[in-house]
Amino acid sequence: MGIGTGIFLITLGAILTFAVRANVWWLDLRAVGWVLILAGVAVLATTMWYWQDRKKRARTLIVEENRLSHPTAMMPPPPDPPPPSAPPT
Repeated sequence: MGIGTGIFLITLGAILTFAVRANVWWLDLRAVGWVLILAGVAVLATTMWYWQDRKKRARTLIVEENRLSHPTAMMPPPPDPPPPSAPPT
């Protein structure tokens, strides 16, 4: 869950609360809309809190450098392979 989920829940809740005028006898759409709005705000607040906590942590970058104690000898390139022999005629 993140910012997108929070915004989606707030939007869906606002649509159910303020835009839908249906009368469902077994469900109060305004109450469901307000619950979704509050859930979206909670998701946004939680996401922002975790992001702030992550920014405060100090990061230590360890770079390990490995140097050889003696220079490496230059190796000559390998010899060219012999040319393929012609087929017998």
